[in-house]
Amino acid sequence: MIDVQQTADGDPLEFTVRVTGGGGGTRHHVTMSRDTAGSLGADRHDPARIIEAAFRFLLDREPKESIMGRFDVTVISRYFPEFEGTLPDYLG
Repeated sequence: MIDVQQTADGDPLEFTVRVTGGGGGTRHHVTMSRDTAGSLGADRHDPARIIEAAFRFLLDREPKESIMGRFDVTVISRYFPEFEGTLPDYLG
């Protein structure tokens, strides 16, 4: 299960994400600039939904324990270049 809570509404937006399942859980602090949110679909989706979709994308590629504890959402594309092109599938 992925639980996303927006913790700050400035720029960048800030989120706490808890991922549970498989007998354990992880906690992550994620930031996302308003510009990035816009380019990832914030005009159609709540920013927290974008973060949740990003975590579903990540969890399809690595275990929750391998996801960094603190990061900006733009870092995902450095490790997974297909992220931005695939994200709409996770939002749909």
